[in-house]
Amino acid sequence: MRLWKTKQIRMNILYVLGMLVLFRVAAHVPIPGADASAIRSLFDGGNSFFGLLNIFSGGTLQNFSVVALGVAPYITSSIIFQLLAMIVPAMDEMQKEESGRQKISQYTRFATVPLAALQGYALITLLNQQTGGQIFTDPSFWTYFISVLSMTAGTVFLMWVGELITEKGIGNGISILILAGIIAGFPTFMQQMFVVYDASMLVTLILFILFVVLTIVAIVVMNEAMRIIPVRYARQVRGSRLTGSVNSHIPLKLNMGGVIPIIFAISILLFPSMIAQFFVNANTEILQNAANWVLMLFQNQLFYGLFYFFLVFVFTYFYTAVIFHPDKMAENLQRSGGFIPGIRPGANTAEYLGDVANRLLLTGATFLSLVAVLPVIVQQFTGSANMIIGGTSILIIVAVVIDSVKQVESQLMMYEYEI
Repeated sequence: MRLWKTKQIRMNILYVLGMLVLFRVAAHVPIPGADASAIRSLFDGGNSFFGLLNIFSGGTLQNFSVVALGVAPYITSSIIFQLLAMIVPAMDEMQKEESGRQKISQYTRFATVPLAALQGYALITLLNQQTGGQIFTDPSFWTYFISVLSMTAGTVFLMWVGELITEKGIGNGISILILAGIIAGFPTFMQQMFVVYDASMLVTLILFILFVVLTIVAIVVMNEAMRIIPVRYARQVRGSRLTGSVNSHIPLKLNMGGVIPIIFAISILLFPSMIAQFFVNANTEILQNAANWVLMLFQNQLFYGLFYFFLVFVFTYFYTAVIFHPDKMAENLQRSGGFIPGIRPGANTAEYLGDVANRLLLTGATFLSLVAVLPVIVQQFTGSANMIIGGTSILIIVAVVIDSVKQVESQLMMYEYEI
C-alpha cells in the first residue's frame, strides 16, 4: 500500500496506534477502592441510558477506570467556548487570528479540569444511587476524593492524547478515542445482544445488518457529495512572461462537520436524564415528580427521536459556522487574484459562498439527522434497546473511519506532489 511506502505517514499511523494502546491500557486501570462488578451489572441489563453514556466515554465507564469520564468534560468545555465565541465579540475577534485561537484552546483546556471534577463527582453520586451505595468497598471521604482526583487526571490524560493524535493528521483525536472504545467493546455488545437465540433474534439480526449497510452507504454518500464552485485566476506577470488565466474550483462538502455534530448531540441528549437521576429519591415531592417526568419523557421513543433529530440538525449548523468562514475565504481569493465567474470579488463573493453553504447545510443537516435517528426507528421494529446503542456506535465508527481515510489520502497527495 502507498501509505506504508511513505515513511512519515507510516510513522504517524504507528504513533497513533501506540497512543490508542496506551488509552486501552488506562481503560483497564480501576479507580482505587471501586467495586467494578457492581457497576458492570448496570450495563449488562441493556439500559440504553448507561449504554449511550458508556459509548460517549469511549467504552471506559463500564470498567469504572481512571479514564471513566472519557473526553466528555473536554467536549463540554469546547461547546461552551465555541458558543461564547459566537456571542462575545472579543472572543469572535480572537478566533480570526492564530494567536487568538491558541488562547481559546488554552482556555478550553483549563476549563476542562473543573468540569471533569464536577462531572466525576456527579457520576460517582449517580452510580452510587443506582447500585445502592455498593460502588466502593470503603465509602469514606478520602475514597471519594481520590476517585474524583483520579477521574480528573484521567480526563486530562485523554485530552492530551487526543491532541497528540490530531497533530499527526490522521483524524480528529477525540473522535478516534471514542472510536477505539467502541471497537474494543463491540464484541461484548454483540454477545449481549444475541445471547439468547430465538426467532425474534433472527429478525433483529437481519434488521441490524440492514441498518449497518444503510448507514455505511448513507455516510459514504454524505461525505463524497460536494458542490464545486468554479474559480478563475486572472492573468499574471511572472518575470518577463505573461501567464494566462488559470481555472480552479472550491469544493464545498455537503456535510462539513463530519461526526462532530453527532458527538455534540449525544452529550446534550444525555444531560437531562443524568440530572434527573439525582432527584429520583429526593426528599421533596416536587423534585421527585419532576425527575420522574423527565425520565419518562426521554423514555418515550417519539420524543427521544425528535429531540435527537433536532439536536443533530442544530449542531450541524453550529459546528459549520465555527469551521467555515465565507468572509475569510472571499478575502483570500481576492488577495490571490481569484474570482468566481459572474460574482464580484469581496463582499459579494462572501455572500454568494454563504448562500451556497446554507443551501448545502439544509440538505446535509437533514440527511445527517435522519441517519442519526435511524437506530431509533429500527428499534421500534425490534423492541430491543440495544439497537439504539449499537446503531449509534456504527454511525460513529463509519463516520470517523471515513474522515481518517480522507485525511490520510490528503497527506499522500501532498507527499506525492512534493516528490
